[in-house]
Amino acid sequence: MKTENIVPHLKKIFFLLSLAYMLSACTSIREPEDIYSDVDYTQEDARLEERKRILLLLEKNPVQALWRAFLLKDAETLSDCEKAVEEEFNAAVEKSDWYTALRIQKSLTTLNSSLSEKLSKSFAELESLSKENVPGLTGEKSSSSSRVSSYINGTVTIWVDKGIKIQNGMGFADRVIGSGFFISKDGYIVTNHHVISDLVDKKNEGFSRLYIKLAEDSDTRIPAKVIGYDPQIDLALIKTEVDAPYVFNLGSSADLDVGDKIFAIGSPIGLERTLTSGIVSASDRKLFTLGSVMQIDAAVNQGNSGGPCIDSNGNVQAIVFAGMLQYEGLNFAIPVEYLKSLLPALYAGGKVSHPWLGCFGHTKKELGKNVGLEVQYVFPGSSASRSHISVGDLLVEFDGQKITTLEDMQNLLMKSAAKSIVKIKFRHDEGETHETEIYLAARPEHPGYNIYKGDIIAKSFVPIFGMRLLPVSTSSSRKYSIEEVIKGSVADESGFSENDPVEIRDIKLNEDNSAMYAEIYAKNRKKGYLDGIMAIAAPLDSPYYF
Repeated sequence: MKTENIVPHLKKIFFLLSLAYMLSACTSIREPEDIYSDVDYTQEDARLEERKRILLLLEKNPVQALWRAFLLKDAETLSDCEKAVEEEFNAAVEKSDWYTALRIQKSLTTLNSSLSEKLSKSFAELESLSKENVPGLTGEKSSSSSRVSSYINGTVTIWVDKGIKIQNGMGFADRVIGSGFFISKDGYIVTNHHVISDLVDKKNEGFSRLYIKLAEDSDTRIPAKVIGYDPQIDLALIKTEVDAPYVFNLGSSADLDVGDKIFAIGSPIGLERTLTSGIVSASDRKLFTLGSVMQIDAAVNQGNSGGPCIDSNGNVQAIVFAGMLQYEGLNFAIPVEYLKSLLPALYAGGKVSHPWLGCFGHTKKELGKNVGLEVQYVFPGSSASRSHISVGDLLVEFDGQKITTLEDMQNLLMKSAAKSIVKIKFRHDEGETHETEIYLAARPEHPGYNIYKGDIIAKSFVPIFGMRLLPVSTSSSRKYSIEEVIKGSVADESGFSENDPVEIRDIKLNEDNSAMYAEIYAKNRKKGYLDGIMAIAAPLDSPYYF
């Protein structure tokens, strides 16, 4: 596995920004010039402007344009959008792109559009077709075996040849080594995204070729190609033209509990056919921004990434993705449920995009019971904003499924397709429940960066640092009073309190806009109003964006 690609997945634990590095990053403190405000559909001028924007959007995203036309409630605009959506649907059916066709039909069904009944394929037909030939979901597997050698033969070594790199005037072979495993007889293989990332990174202009080596023939490199990949969940589907010697069955990590025995198979530092054993150390480590992963103590080293984590019956329960070499026994694996949810999208090809509503929030408890997902921030212009979801609202149902926790929402979003429309139920403070149709936009790579660019600083600090600010000076735009501190946030852990006076002295972003650093002059109530400059830093993505 590539250490530089593991770090982003472990940032929840090891997020420690160097002050010297952050100080050398670009200074970015500023308020955005234009912030979205809700369209007043009762104003004719506003309606005409919105219609123009929808017709422009129609060219690149017909489903989103249809949703906006649905909100506008303009018959002519709605008709134009339905025609474009129908054309997109027919094109997908012609290509047998059932995943896209299902996404469109799902959206039309949600909006109760009469067009859904006129299309050549129904929702039920498309749901079946979208899973029909997806490797790993067809039920295909090798006959049951209790021999460990059979399991090992179902694994491969992933070999990414990057040509030659020059160091100190000398050339060295440049390659990435990982692991993978067969999920179909005709050569579909699962591995990690970070193993094959050089092949799909558009910024990479160098030489890269993908090969696999079978466990039973470690001398032959067989060409392979990337089918689909998901950078956020760190999974990839690749294909090679071989008859798989063994096909793994995808099990369920729900069958495992802390303390249960597991086995990891892979090619640590290129040593093929290596099997290690251990136990499940924990099942809910929040290292991903879209869900929890398993912690295991089976030995994992560079090269193990993408290999299967199996139970005693040979069922894949997780996919190894990271190990901390300097901490023995501290290793992690992706639950197989995530893979099963993503396989239709991976098989459809290309980069998998995950949806989001444009919100930030936490699970709300009442009398010790989880009652829903509390919205603590809404990004202006997002789907949630246009659907009139507000700060303080409680999300209780998504696409017909009950929501009681943030984890419920994460799991449902992972199963949903970006660029589709679903129904969501939410409750206002007064207890009244509302239902609305909402468009699932593609989640940005770093949601916090988009929020910082598109909202005022006082509001953007809520999801980024966990503090809600109130301006206190008309002469200085950088002086605030803290209105609220979110429990467990960066602000909370840094000792900030409600009513603390603060002044933002500087804000910096790192080179890839994945993290923010702020210098804040504060009089801290918890420290007897001792004043001084505090430095705080935070990643611009977290599990609390949805």
